[in-house]
Amino acid sequence: MLRLATPGYLRFGQAQELTATYGGGEANVAVSLAHYGMEVQYVTRLPENDIAEACLADLHRHGVKTDHVIRGGERMGIYFLETGAVARPSKVIYDRAHSAIAEIKPGMIDWERILEGADWFHWTGITPAISQGAAEVCWEAINSAKRMGVPVSCDLNYRKNLWKYGKTASEVMPELVSGCNLILGNEEDAEKVFGIKPEGFDATRTGGAVDAARFESVCRQLMHRFPEAKKVVITLRGSVNANHNTWGGVLFDGKRLYQSARYDITHIVDRVGGGDAFMGGLLYGLLTYPEDDQRALDFAAAASCLKHTIYGDYNWVTVPEVEKLMQGDASGRVSR
Repeated sequence: MLRLATPGYLRFGQAQELTATYGGGEANVAVSLAHYGMEVQYVTRLPENDIAEACLADLHRHGVKTDHVIRGGERMGIYFLETGAVARPSKVIYDRAHSAIAEIKPGMIDWERILEGADWFHWTGITPAISQGAAEVCWEAINSAKRMGVPVSCDLNYRKNLWKYGKTASEVMPELVSGCNLILGNEEDAEKVFGIKPEGFDATRTGGAVDAARFESVCRQLMHRFPEAKKVVITLRGSVNANHNTWGGVLFDGKRLYQSARYDITHIVDRVGGGDAFMGGLLYGLLTYPEDDQRALDFAAAASCLKHTIYGDYNWVTVPEVEKLMQGDASGRVSR
């Protein structure tokens, strides 16, 4: 979708102009994977207009293929972003009603043709939040992938401001998530969607410290509720303030809880898309190091740490840059 952001740290009421870029949950993951050299197809519905063409061109320059994008509808979805600072949080306003993807209907996409030969299918909880039709098409995709033996992953990505069409996330998401082999969420998603949380945890009062081990119970509860899931991953954000976060993650495979390195990100450039960067890194790691969950998790955390230094939704980093940080080089020294 189209992202319109106020320059710098201006509030909506102060800004005289907005900076236009593109992004969105699944698109951000696709861009990350393309930057790592993987072949990626992004599937959505876009209108026939110049804004949609610019969006497609933007995806193409990152190496993302769009062969299966269908056309129709009158407009693209938009989100407006005001970047927070210190004690003032960032603010997002969605304008997605009557967008092309919001008006998608079952049967519009031939998922079995699209998924033929695919190694993985990924979706986020943002898609079924948009409309009943989007939720039903997401269900079609998940079930087609299951029938064809294609692994499925989901980022729960709870967005309370999007669930406006008469259904709640708690009503819609369980059926969709039940078809997933990999579930990703942040420290709040499992609570907001499924009522599953670590005892005594408050994401608004971490002071920058998040005890990773406390989330093993969350992972176990998710795996018990969704037995198709072979791995559950939780991203852990400790918020000192809007510009200073700690960051990391845990992965649970049903037997062992893996913990990533923890990063202290003191000067955040743009945290939007940080979770998508984590998922992109995780999928790359799981597909590239299939027998090494620890390395896959470490790649995801390092990739997402770097995303916090990059403006826009997309994570413009390469495998060597991520591996350099994984090896402990966080000096930021000039490369020449």
